[in-house]
Amino acid sequence: MMLMPNPLRRPTRIALLCALAVAIGPATALAQSGSAGGSIGNDEKSVSGSRQAPRSVETEKPVRRSKPEAGEPRRAARKSGGGAGSAGGGGNFDGAWVAHSVGTTCGAATERFIISSGRLSGELSSGQVSPNGSTTSGGSASGVSWNSSGRFSGRSGSGTFRRSDGCTGRWTASKQ
Repeated sequence: MMLMPNPLRRPTRIALLCALAVAIGPATALAQSGSAGGSIGNDEKSVSGSRQAPRSVETEKPVRRSKPEAGEPRRAARKSGGGAGSAGGGGNFDGAWVAHSVGTTCGAATERFIISSGRLSGELSSGQVSPNGSTTSGGSASGVSWNSSGRFSGRSGSGTFRRSDGCTGRWTASKQ
């Protein structure tokens, strides 16, 4: 028996080869040089002539100096104030404090107070604290009034007071 060639075999082979070419085509296009999406390496495509140095990918970073040159002005460090809307500063002293005072003829006393945005409010006294820590306050009790002044620094403070009855002395304070 003699085999006759199948007339459907040849078109089927051609169809399979075309399908394979379509399936492989996009994959080979991705690997082509100069395809959309940019280039790698040298942009200069000419064969003759001189070649320029390749472009740098990183941007230059500014040089950081450790110390200012002699004669350059220096900037002072900025300390925290009370923020926007603070009345007189003193924000770095905000918190609860306790003060102990000792007078030459009037003995000793202790008072608790709060500093908030430059305002000092105590059990018997009120006053203000500037951003640099200087303070003035005053108060009265049982017909005796007093004024005090001093300075806060970090978590402590100290100063002097004078009462209306003639007693004078010193005070120290610490942040709680």
